[in-house]
Formats: sequence, structure tokens, C-alpha cells
Amino acid sequence: MTAADQDRVKDRITMAAEHLQSLRSLAAELERAMQAISRNAISEFEDSVAKQQVLSIRLTELAEGLCAPLEADPAQAQAGIDEDMKSQINSASDTLQQLNRRYAALLKHSSRSVALMASLFISFRDQFQEASGPGLQHRTWSCQM
Repeated sequence: MTAADQDRVKDRITMAAEHLQSLRSLAAELERAMQAISRNAISEFEDSVAKQQVLSIRLTELAEGLCAPLEADPAQAQAGIDEDMKSQINSASDTLQQLNRRYAALLKHSSRSVALMASLFISFRDQFQEASGPGLQHRTWSCQM
């Protein structure tokens, strides 16, 4: 193996480590976004979504780099990345996929809830008039789901 190939192998090891860290960071951001939704913390949710986008772009770049074969010997495509690192990457990827499914379900459910509430508010919007004076009547309404 040439010195250039040895450098590429070292780069692959570094890229694999960054890939693993990025997978873990993205999983943490998904958790953070789900918690922000549950707390109705819109600014935290928006911040998390922005970080998710940055991490996703970087993960795509890293995956492309890791999948590219070494020029001198395509059989060395996984050279330098030990089995433990591969196992950790696969585990982190599986965890991320599970979180992604939960996140997607939460967003889908939240979107339906928001649509229902918006529809409810629109349908009742013209039925309420603010009263003033000593003889105020207080009305309430509720929705059962």
C-alpha cells in the first residue's frame, strides 16, 4: 500500500469516527425535538430542526466519502475501519432509524391535532362575540377526541 493509500485509510478512519458521532448527534437532536414538541417550546424545536438539517447534510457527505473505493485498490474500500467501529455505526444507525420512526409518528399525530384544532377554531370563530357590561355571560365549549 502506498503512502497516499495509507493517508486515505487514515482519512477513512477519521471519517468513520465523525460519521458515528454525527449519527449519535442526530439521534440526540431527534430526542430534543420530540421533547420540545411535548413542552410546546417552538424556538427549541426550530433550533433542533436546523441542527438536524446540518447533521443530515454532513452525514450524506460522510457516507459518500466512506462508500467511495480507494483508487489504488477498490477491495480496500473498508480498509482501516475495524469491526468494532462498524458495529457501533450499525448500532447507532439502527437507533437513529427507530427514533426517526417515532419522530415521524409524533409529527404526523401533531399535524392532525393542529389541523383539528384549526378547524375547530375556524368553525367557532364567528359564533363568539365579546360582551361587555355588568351582565356578562360566560360561555365555554369543549371538544372530545
